[in-house]
Amino acid sequence: MRGNFRTKVFILMLALGIATPILSQEVAIGRTVDSLLDYARSTNPDYASMRYEADAAIERVVPAGALPDPRFRMELQDITKFGEQNATLNPSRVGSTKYTVLQEIPWYGKRDLKREIAELEAEGAQGRVRGTWTEITAKLKIAHAQLYILHRNEQLTREILDLMVRLEKIAQIRYAGGLAMQQDAIRAQVEQTGMRNDLIMLENEGNMLRARINALLARPSSARLANPEVLRPIPAPAKLDYATLEDRVRGRNPQLFTEEARIKAAEKSRELTYKNRYPDFALAISPIQYQNAVKEWEVMVEFNIPLQQTSRRAMERESESMLSAARSRKEATSNQILGELAENLSGIEAARRTESLTTNSLLPQAELTFNSALASYENGKVDFATLLEAQQQIRKARQIQIKAQAEAQIRLADIEKLLGEDL
Repeated sequence: MRGNFRTKVFILMLALGIATPILSQEVAIGRTVDSLLDYARSTNPDYASMRYEADAAIERVVPAGALPDPRFRMELQDITKFGEQNATLNPSRVGSTKYTVLQEIPWYGKRDLKREIAELEAEGAQGRVRGTWTEITAKLKIAHAQLYILHRNEQLTREILDLMVRLEKIAQIRYAGGLAMQQDAIRAQVEQTGMRNDLIMLENEGNMLRARINALLARPSSARLANPEVLRPIPAPAKLDYATLEDRVRGRNPQLFTEEARIKAAEKSRELTYKNRYPDFALAISPIQYQNAVKEWEVMVEFNIPLQQTSRRAMERESESMLSAARSRKEATSNQILGELAENLSGIEAARRTESLTTNSLLPQAELTFNSALASYENGKVDFATLLEAQQQIRKARQIQIKAQAEAQIRLADIEKLLGEDL
């Protein structure tokens, strides 16, 4: 019995020893943005589906430039030998048997154009893969920043709640000594109730954010995530120069890359359409068997006659219009992206200045005002409403600071999405 007990204890400890690293690894997801991105790279189904589509597009390149499969035809002629025998399918007993091997050959250059079109479509698919990944990374970066800010707001609310509990005790002591009204303590309790309600709302928002992140990671919505530890650093203003970033956007943006590939593919499609003015060929060779020996050979050349010029001109005009549409689409996309870049650069600069002003000026002033009001209230020089107002100024200043940090992170994520890479 004792041996069995020890065995069970050993197995339990072993199981806990194995489970603990797994649990810690699971909970560690979310501490940093990189942990989320590394996890999503291998699990996100949208990203996986786009990679598979890109792989499929690459595999279409070789077939696009290949010759059509040759065709084989066998003709049995005079299977009754002018009625002298019953019908037969034996090649050695019919009048003659003709074997034909036929190969279709497109006009010179058509196969190369088809292969180049397939290659450009594969490039466009790779651009869509990059675009999908930048969309996913932007969503994860923004959600992680929002979760961090939410966590900071929760910490701030709990700090203010603890402060209100202490202020309530001060108000009760002063009320017991006849130095303040009972309304002061009640007002403090009302403030505490409001903050507890704020904590409930923050908890709900946190749960929704975690569910959103887990959806991007292809995890159950209730799967645990660690609280974010730090925000990503905001690049120095020198790295956020519009002219420099504009060049990087034009060269690296996945959408523009995809649109450029579409333009090149449309140009090749137009060339292919114009080559349809020329005929395609078919070459054939035919040995003819008489009884058990091949005694004749035939060679055949076949080509289509491009007489339907009206339909060909319509297809040529279609290819021209498709090329113009691709160029206009890229121009519209470029204008939109550059507009978003300018907007986000302005937003990140405004958020930086707001945070700096709040941290270096507004918050210290609010803290000095509150400390002065607290001392004055304890000495009976100001009322409780003045003290609460001073406390609310601190909370408001910190919320402005946190909001500015969140805005900067969101703008940074959007800029990196436009760039197609991290700054």
